[in-house]
Amino acid sequence: MKIETPNHFKIQIQNVNIHYEFYQNISKSSPTFILIHGFLSSTFSYRRLIPLLSEDHSVLALDLPPFGQSEKSTTFTYSYKNMASIVEELIIRLKLSNVILVGHSMGGQIALNVARKRPDLVEKIVLLSSSGYMKRSSTTLIYSSYIPFFHRYVKRYLGKQGVERNLLNVVHDHSLIDEAMRNGYLQPFNDDKIFMALTRMIRHREGDLESEELQKIKTPSLLLWGQEDKVVPVTIGKRLQQDLPISTFISFDKTGHLVPEEKPLHVYENILHFIDG
Repeated sequence: MKIETPNHFKIQIQNVNIHYEFYQNISKSSPTFILIHGFLSSTFSYRRLIPLLSEDHSVLALDLPPFGQSEKSTTFTYSYKNMASIVEELIIRLKLSNVILVGHSMGGQIALNVARKRPDLVEKIVLLSSSGYMKRSSTTLIYSSYIPFFHRYVKRYLGKQGVERNLLNVVHDHSLIDEAMRNGYLQPFNDDKIFMALTRMIRHREGDLESEELQKIKTPSLLLWGQEDKVVPVTIGKRLQQDLPISTFISFDKTGHLVPEEKPLHVYENILHFIDG
């Protein structure tokens, strides 16, 4: 294991270098929160939540490949199954116990995949505007991804969208968007290899867990949503709440998709109530 800074580490799992931040609490009885970010995001999306949770608990936030500071491998299979396996391996290797998974957007699906496969590793789940019920990419798009230099199309498409436009779509209160936020969400795309990796992700990503699979997850779950979420609307959250056997749904007014950035204190307080309850 290579230490980058006192709280930042690299670990190799499935032949891919994974970046993670770990803030360890000395109390063994305290839960360990594992924070899993969403699509086109990174640990940066938890920058406002980490200081709150790490006051009294252990917190591990990782960059799923190919995002953030993790390796943009051109050989890794970018499936939810493999990403979930990375989280599982981190838990096992670091000998973490009393684990609470926190997943935002796509990270929610990764958390659910971990709980479905290895319920013994997870005490509770917190879903923050989790993706849900998305199908695989279309057959046409998957076949197209094998066209030589398709990754250049991916780069052009994401370039047209732009960080600013994406932030305006995911944040309800646009006054929160500042230079630090823009730079934080732009940083992972400075390495062109990410576009080759995203091309592979188009081929590998499964659909989200279907109702019959969700109904088998007995792990207690807290679902926190923004009422103005344009990316994953509250109807998805309420449907997930119906499918997950032991779950609670709470939504915040005047809040978009980027819940941990927009309402960190609300998220923190609800998580504390959830784990204490």
